[in-house]
Amino acid sequence: MKQYTAEFFGTCWLVLGGCGSAVLAAAFPDVGIGLLGVSFAFGLTVLTMAYAIGHISGCHLNPAVSIGLWAAGRFPKGQLLPYIAAQVLGGIVGAGILYLIASGKAGFDLTAGFASNGYAEHSPGQYSLAAAFITEVVMTMMFLLIILGSTDERAPKGFAPVAIGLGLTLIHLISIPVTNTSVNPARSLGVAVYVGDWALAQVWLFWVAPIIGAVLGALIYTYLLAEHEH
Repeated sequence: MKQYTAEFFGTCWLVLGGCGSAVLAAAFPDVGIGLLGVSFAFGLTVLTMAYAIGHISGCHLNPAVSIGLWAAGRFPKGQLLPYIAAQVLGGIVGAGILYLIASGKAGFDLTAGFASNGYAEHSPGQYSLAAAFITEVVMTMMFLLIILGSTDERAPKGFAPVAIGLGLTLIHLISIPVTNTSVNPARSLGVAVYVGDWALAQVWLFWVAPIIGAVLGALIYTYLLAEHEH
């Protein structure tokens, strides 16, 4: 239960910190943190939680990461569903806390997006479904390569959280204009639950594409880059 509880709080922090920076601070009058600040906020949530709970649960915070680690032989199948359930619940609670805070401002408009992920008319840059799908697959694939490589027993010890956090920052710097960046089904569903409507209708892509990308990343690392015993 400690592992699942850690994943719950870790994912809650990721959604509250990352999406919270987008909703509360990105365009704050005159001193907004912008896309650069939001990108670093997401990276910092993973970096801080990796040091806080990495030794308890591995700090997945993401159903796609858990599935990717399982595909790479780094995670037991029997724990997949409980991990994913904890992550999804953490994402929904994190988004709920953010909603309680954000709705305290006069003029708050949930239909503005609430940091939801989307494609076509709901993409920040009006990118197509195909562009969004490719982006989410490739970005998640690269994220898994970073995770698997930095946590490999041959990698320098103690630096994995830094590499993973900065990797997620870079992913956001690239892809916020395309999909508002998901690479994490729990993050996408967490805010979509409150927006409803189009956000829930489009959330399927932000489950399917990251999972495909995670499995691809796991297969590439396992068969091309990992050191196998002969």
